[in-house]
Amino acid sequence: MLIFLDIDGVMVPAKNWEGHTLLVDGFYQFSDKAVNTLRQFISAETTVILTTSHKSRFTVDEWKNIFRNRGLEIENLKKLNEGYNLYISRKDDILVWFSNNNPTEEFVIIDDDKSLNDLPPKLKEKLILTNALIGLTDSHIDKIKSILTITP
Repeated sequence: MLIFLDIDGVMVPAKNWEGHTLLVDGFYQFSDKAVNTLRQFISAETTVILTTSHKSRFTVDEWKNIFRNRGLEIENLKKLNEGYNLYISRKDDILVWFSNNNPTEEFVIIDDDKSLNDLPPKLKEKLILTNALIGLTDSHIDKIKSILTITP
């Protein structure tokens, strides 16, 4: 299974008035709710593809360490269209990936970017759009399971 994962507004709620805790690895603490929710979908067969604007700040190994430091062990981690136009919108970035790849496995896109509402229907039906102030929570579990056709 593929999980296209944003960070800001998904793993790190955008509560700027509270400030974000920066950990020793140089990145923000993830929400416990987001970690617990995502953990349910991570297995040896899962590939996480980072879509975040932060994706180029760290190498894949550094990102794996960032996730590990927050309680998520992700073996298969990639970054969306690394080195591609940095000024492309998230929606277009995802569209470029899908035009260059033909995934056969199930996938879900987890993001807070409202421009993703304009994705083509075949992709939009795989979208979990989080509230940026709250992020990923257990309230998203059933929808993620239904997108990934996981039986509860």
